[in-house]
Amino acid sequence: MLPTAKIGPYTLPNPLIVAPMAGVTDRPFRLLCRRLGAGLAVSEMVIADSKLWHTRKSRTRLNHEGEPEPRSVQIAGGDPQMLADAARQNAEFGAQIIDINMGCPAKKVCNKAAGSALMKDEALVRDILEAVVGAVNVPVTLKMRTGWDRDNRNALVVARMAEDAGVQAVAIHGRTRADKYEGDAEYDTIADVKSRIGIPVFANGDITSPEKAREVLRHTGADGLLIGRAAQGSPWIFREIQHFLETGRHMPAAALDEVEDILSEHLQALHSFYGETMGVRIARKHVGWYLQAHDPGKQFRKGFNVIDDALEQRDTIQQYFAGLRNGEVFAA
Repeated sequence: MLPTAKIGPYTLPNPLIVAPMAGVTDRPFRLLCRRLGAGLAVSEMVIADSKLWHTRKSRTRLNHEGEPEPRSVQIAGGDPQMLADAARQNAEFGAQIIDINMGCPAKKVCNKAAGSALMKDEALVRDILEAVVGAVNVPVTLKMRTGWDRDNRNALVVARMAEDAGVQAVAIHGRTRADKYEGDAEYDTIADVKSRIGIPVFANGDITSPEKAREVLRHTGADGLLIGRAAQGSPWIFREIQHFLETGRHMPAAALDEVEDILSEHLQALHSFYGETMGVRIARKHVGWYLQAHDPGKQFRKGFNVIDDALEQRDTIQQYFAGLRNGEVFAA
């Protein structure tokens, strides 16, 4: 049974959300995941300092043309006023939900007192939450971790601050900042937070299969799930999870022809969105993810990664799948 997921005035089509991932959840990927079953796709984080928005990277991250509602934009930074200004400007650009990043464990983010580093300074957290909520008329959400390290799990304290400040939902990754992405995610903290606050709580971390999705929902009582790395190269995971949660049965694996169509569509979208030079480069990592189950020795990828022509990339993928026609399904 699928829970109903609401963020402010928005009732999501389903409670399966594409977690924001820097360098991954760009507009082509968000649109693809939405088409393949995700109920919401959060943009990769935009740095709060608007003086840096003139860069190519920031311009593409601020592009939400053609995206279905609601459009959620994640902002990152450590200065309350700067984050408030960034929230206001993104709302003017068309963001309908503003998500605050307190979950990223990357050193380049944490060293600037942003991302999950903020959880060390609860007074600053409160100032940021109040400033951002007060700056916009759209719902504000919060993405965080369970704490700074295993001796300092303060997700409940931060979640209560968020609720008091008027944040509409929180998403919790089941690891501390010190854990990075190592070890197994734990869900007891998420369950505890869910049982003790009134706003929606979304669970995140190691949700890699329909069975795991069901297990995490049952364990935490969460209102929905954020799925990140498991969607890389498998954007159809959202419809697979939805089908399993609704029916208790697995849907048939994606047929080879459909996988080729999805990958080809993704390549075309990347080339169009970024232009040929950047699009070709960015496509390489996505193709690696799609084909990791078929190319364990990475021989194909080694050749693919030196191609610098968009049409040649697409033709090479077509030839690759032609060589797989003797298989019935794509083993993701």
